Amino acid sequence: MAVANVRSETLRMALGALILVWAGVLIGVSFLAAPAKFAAASLSLPVAMDVGRQEFGTLNLVEIGLAVATLTVAALVRPARTVWLGIGIAALIVAVQSVWLLPLLDARAALIMQGGTPAAAPWHTLYVVAEVLKLLALLVTGWLALRPLAASR
Repeated sequence: MAVANVRSETLRMALGALILVWAGVLIGVSFLAAPAKFAAASLSLPVAMDVGRQEFGTLNLVEIGLAVATLTVAALVRPARTVWLGIGIAALIVAVQSVWLLPLLDARAALIMQGGTPAAAPWHTLYVVAEVLKLLALLVTGWLALRPLAASR
């Protein structure tokens, strides 16, 4: 096998791995750790909100890093348009969460931590829907990125 072919396959594997690691981080934090935290009876709501703000703030920073790394590797791999679309959807969701949804949710959490009760709003539900869509995009895109490798073997 030519060196260029090995490099190409290695980069494609790295792209698929990055996408699936990103999906795994998302599952671990958003779909396992966060619900478990709110199920703990000994954790008061204000403390859970404070932990949640830190948890999702950190997740957001990690996801920004994963998005940048994934886009960088994708630029080297030059995958199919469907892979680019999936990465783009996931990165766009992270951007919207970063600049719009997380600040709204942080403000609501701060109000709760101060003993207030915020007015009803759809922001948390919208965040959950965004997480589900992002996860689906990442899982499908990871599969699409790795599929050519399986087909060539």
